[in-house]
Amino acid sequence: MQTTVKRQVPFVGTGLHSGRPVRAILRPAPADHGIRFKRTDVGDRNPVIPALYDRVTDTTLNTRLTNAAGVSVSTVEHLMAALAGTGVHNALIEIDGKRFVRDIVAAGVTRTRAPLTAWRVEQTVVWENGDVRAELAPHDGLSIAFTIDFPDRAIGRQSRSLDMADGAFLRELSDCRTFCRRDEVEFMQSRGLALGGTLDNAVVIDGDKVLNPEGFRRWDECVRHKMLDALGDMALAGAPILGAYTGLRAGHGATLHARAGGDAARDRSQPGRSARRGLSRRHGRLPFPSVSLLCYRRAGCRGARKAVQS
Repeated sequence: MQTTVKRQVPFVGTGLHSGRPVRAILRPAPADHGIRFKRTDVGDRNPVIPALYDRVTDTTLNTRLTNAAGVSVSTVEHLMAALAGTGVHNALIEIDGKRFVRDIVAAGVTRTRAPLTAWRVEQTVVWENGDVRAELAPHDGLSIAFTIDFPDRAIGRQSRSLDMADGAFLRELSDCRTFCRRDEVEFMQSRGLALGGTLDNAVVIDGDKVLNPEGFRRWDECVRHKMLDALGDMALAGAPILGAYTGLRAGHGATLHARAGGDAARDRSQPGRSARRGLSRRHGRLPFPSVSLLCYRRAGCRGARKAVQS
């Protein structure tokens, strides 16, 4: 069934890229509301921005969403990953301007009476650009496999794959920080990015050294954070994805390209019926190729294990 948070969840912090103080409130929302951001500091235009792939307007070192009125919100991928990883399908995030996971879990998740829909990948889709590759393939649940390859000895080549069921996000990814090279900091700040980055919320690499006094939280923290980013970007599909994602040196743009291309047929099964019966078949353009929309039950934050009911 669809879920939302049991109570409102406040956040106070500093924007990673803007460097400005940020206050946000995660509020419960009704079934079929989806995830939406609301800019409470905007009064002259529509302040609501749906968290959907077709609202993405920039993927330079973060994912930015913009609505038709030109109102935007940036670096949504981390919060989207937290919501997807804790099994929240409906919420309104009011923001004026990371303890996301801990606070969401503390607030709790509650079911609504509405069935949950999910995108099921039915045909492998590949997006490539040079040595960058992103792939979505059929799978019963959601899995993420990722490989990064950096010349810096502190990072090097790292690979990790995870079945995202049964709280894998909480155990394996939620504590993994964003990272950058020391020589990239000045360039990013000249473009108005990383203005709120510190050694408390990001890992900084200098060749074979990690400049954070505590070092990495996990030896492969970098590739795990890339997996977290991919989960957050895929959550912009508007519903959970049943498929296997594989990324090779992929960033936000590659993940969104893999999900956004091509035509497909959409099957909406009736609640409580087998998705394989394909009831109420409709055809149209979908967020990513060759997928069908199906209803399945999901137990709170436990992930999409054995999601399709036969």
